[in-house]
Amino acid sequence: MGGALIGGGLPMHAARTRSGAVRQIEPTGCAVHYIEYSRCMDFNQSLMALSALGQETRLQVFRLLIRAGTHGMQAGEISDALDVRQNTMSANLSVLLRAGLIRNAREGRTIRYYADFDGIRGLLEFLMEDCCGGRAELCKPVLDAIACEC
Repeated sequence: MGGALIGGGLPMHAARTRSGAVRQIEPTGCAVHYIEYSRCMDFNQSLMALSALGQETRLQVFRLLIRAGTHGMQAGEISDALDVRQNTMSANLSVLLRAGLIRNAREGRTIRYYADFDGIRGLLEFLMEDCCGGRAELCKPVLDAIACEC
């Protein structure tokens, strides 16, 4: 996994700083703005997720899929439930997919969408990473309380 390439052609154990320099990343942890993609959410991904949720229809879709749980919903069911045209819904689902908040699976000719609970946990962990004066262990009870085994 350490040698896999990410955006910009860098190996997963390296990232570019704002000045363009390459910075090494510990494979087991995250640095602010620099990540091991399989372990946590980075600054830009978090901004994308928060931006995706900052639009009314997408927030409604997200909450609907959270309620649907592991069963998920087909794209048409989501459109019908929220009374949104299918082409508009398709665009909103694409934004949520890119943001890492939902995932999909093809079922014959239809696509079923699910809340991506790993992506949601990653966002919540990122948001709470520096809480309690940087003592993340103090926030563990909060994270445990909001975590679900979906």
